[in-house]
Amino acid sequence: MNNQKLSVLEKTGFGAGDMAVNVVISSMFLIVNYFYTDIFGLDPKDLILLFWSVRLIDAVTDPLMGMLTDRVKSRFGRYRPYFLYLSVPFGVSVVLMFTTPDFDYNGKLAWAYATYILVTLAFTSVTIPYISLIGVLTDNPKERLSANGYRLFFAKIAAFLVAIAVPELARIWGADDIARGYQLAMTCMGVIGTLLLFFCFVSTKERVEHVPDRRPFITQVRILIQNDQWMLLCGVCVVGTVGYVIRNSVAAYYARYYLGSADLIPWFMGTGVIAAILAMVASTWITKRFCKVRLFRWSQIATGVIATAMYFFVGQGYVAAAFVFYFVMSFVVDLQAPIFWSAAAEVVDYGHAKSGSRVSGLAFGGLSFCQKFGMGMAGAITNSLLALFAYQPDVVQAPLATNGIALMLTVIPGAFHVIMGGVMFKYRITDKFYLRMKEGKVSDLKYIPDYDNSL
Repeated sequence: MNNQKLSVLEKTGFGAGDMAVNVVISSMFLIVNYFYTDIFGLDPKDLILLFWSVRLIDAVTDPLMGMLTDRVKSRFGRYRPYFLYLSVPFGVSVVLMFTTPDFDYNGKLAWAYATYILVTLAFTSVTIPYISLIGVLTDNPKERLSANGYRLFFAKIAAFLVAIAVPELARIWGADDIARGYQLAMTCMGVIGTLLLFFCFVSTKERVEHVPDRRPFITQVRILIQNDQWMLLCGVCVVGTVGYVIRNSVAAYYARYYLGSADLIPWFMGTGVIAAILAMVASTWITKRFCKVRLFRWSQIATGVIATAMYFFVGQGYVAAAFVFYFVMSFVVDLQAPIFWSAAAEVVDYGHAKSGSRVSGLAFGGLSFCQKFGMGMAGAITNSLLALFAYQPDVVQAPLATNGIALMLTVIPGAFHVIMGGVMFKYRITDKFYLRMKEGKVSDLKYIPDYDNSL
């Protein structure tokens, strides 16, 4: 197990896959809400149902995709073929979602539903194989954590492009037609995503062979819900995603209406992304020396404290202070990201050790659904709050709206991150425990002692 080292090229290729899927997920986190209300022209109240309805589709497609990856294996492997065959449809779906047709309001709403569903299906088809891939690249937990550091570093590069390049390119290429500018900018992102998926396909290798559980769906579900650590991680995923998406979705509104200038939008969002990129590097360094589980817990609790301080100390129009606080908050909150996706593979192995059955595809599909369920919940909460605070697109906002936008960037998502950190006090799969488990030295998996992380 410990000899399964990954080359820098393979880690880079693995990271390229997440950079590709983050073309979509970063657009959903950072700009799609702002695009739908201020560019596309939809009422926030109509977006509530849109974001929730797509999650009902995910409830079916995510588990099905997970089981498909378990049951089908080609000469290219179990997971990698999807990057080859679905890379082009993935890129096309991105372009269509950011295309604004010349329809009436109802026609545009129907287009938004159709294209949002399409991009979600394309996202599911490549993301579930992708998040499953780490489990077959290597069995070494340190190598997994390192690979996830690369992965999330490249993911943040995609977020940086979406946050800064897309709004700027849309402004430059759109001239007097900003909607056309967004379509062209996201076409560029779609092409990049397609090429990155292909690079991930050619540069990675599936070397760990697992025998997946082929029992009926209901049986696999029963086995999976007995995996207490997987269930806990699902809860963490939902809560954390809600906080993350609310904060990032409102960043553009905060820059334009609270800080006072639409020109600040790419730079404010970009500041958060740069901080997150640095957090990926810092997290990898810190977890080589300290317990990754403790870092996860306390970074999320600290995020809540920083967010609350930002709300009380940063007034309307305080640009410099807002940038500093947002940088620090974005850095601290993302220290957990490599740890979470490393844990996703470890809880599958834990469930196998506990039950004797390996339910990997459904486990990863379930986590993907939890992430997207959190995104749907966050989208609904964001637009419900915008309506509650009487937000009106493209006008000077009333004090109720500006204060509400400030709350939505700070205190409200901060509360979700504090809950996330608190739940992680129940998570116990440290590196030392995981290695003992893989060596068969942990006899009772019902009780998980909080082992020190030193190896």
